[in-house]
Amino acid sequence: MGIRDELKSAVLQLNDNFVRPNYFEELALEVFRFQAVQNPVYNKYLSLLRVNPLEINRLDKIPFLPIQFFKYHKVVSNNAPTQIIFESSGTTGNTTSKHLVSDLPFYEYVSQKIFEQFYGPLTDYHILALLPSYLERNNSSLVYMVQSFIYRTYSHESGFYLNNITELLEKLRQLSDERHLSNQLSKRKVLIIGVTFALLDLAESNEDLTFMHKFKEKLVVMETGGMKGRRKELLREEVHEILTGAFGVEKIHSEYGMTELLSQGYSKGDGIFELPKTMKVLLREINDPFKIIPTFNMPTFTERNIVRGGINVIDLANIDSCSFIETQDLGAYNTDNQSFSVIGRFDNSDIRGCNLMVV
Repeated sequence: MGIRDELKSAVLQLNDNFVRPNYFEELALEVFRFQAVQNPVYNKYLSLLRVNPLEINRLDKIPFLPIQFFKYHKVVSNNAPTQIIFESSGTTGNTTSKHLVSDLPFYEYVSQKIFEQFYGPLTDYHILALLPSYLERNNSSLVYMVQSFIYRTYSHESGFYLNNITELLEKLRQLSDERHLSNQLSKRKVLIIGVTFALLDLAESNEDLTFMHKFKEKLVVMETGGMKGRRKELLREEVHEILTGAFGVEKIHSEYGMTELLSQGYSKGDGIFELPKTMKVLLREINDPFKIIPTFNMPTFTERNIVRGGINVIDLANIDSCSFIETQDLGAYNTDNQSFSVIGRFDNSDIRGCNLMVV
């Protein structure tokens, strides 16, 4: 077994409840040293910064690769053969990010385990996906992930919906009526996962949605962010108020993911994202991208004077690309320093498909 496979095996062990307290940091440093040598783009970046990888011994000392590098370079480690290229969405004429993925089974396994860490087995759900802008492309990582989830629900009721709201509502009416389902299927929850503008279009349609209020205990509505230029940008609170009112649920769930990452964070309400064991978020100074803000100095994002920071993501599932990404999102830690909130984006950042809404 080569070092690449050993690192992937170690990443999978992160789900073990008995790992050492410092296991994430130890593994992250191993991944960093591997990618510092095996990833030509990252190696060149470190060289230009005059960073000696052998001298890096803490997470906050690791240089993070600006996410724009995925637009103009092949960010790959160890020359592994590419199985698929995930591409970000973008407005006409914009250069899009490309993530060259070399191990699809690994990605599918990790993303499933992450979802089930927060929501339980996929077989407990019927998944209805409302992702029109993503389905119009054939290289979306979100569509690939949701398609994998749908397959693993083993439910004929699960499926994608492009722009056919009538068909989606008919399926929801069937799922709300337990007489339509076998006893086993009727016990499942219903997950509606959709891009934000499509969920808003559904919520503000002229259709009667009151039937959904009757099975709200079984209903999970999850938005993946993004207006894609289809609608006016709204505050997160405004979006969630519209959606909760229309669908009768108490909270709107969210997914934090992007083309350049193989792991995802999830929010069960109020825009507070929790991270899986394969991820960690560090915040950097807005005016100094190489300075990490210590977690113990961070107030909660609900306090009046918010200390904002740029979101740096460590995604250990990115063994074959780069695990240390400097994003263009702005964020704040929650009180436990484990969960975080997305509070906006840097000025002049590209429109993206991850969670873009500002609080």
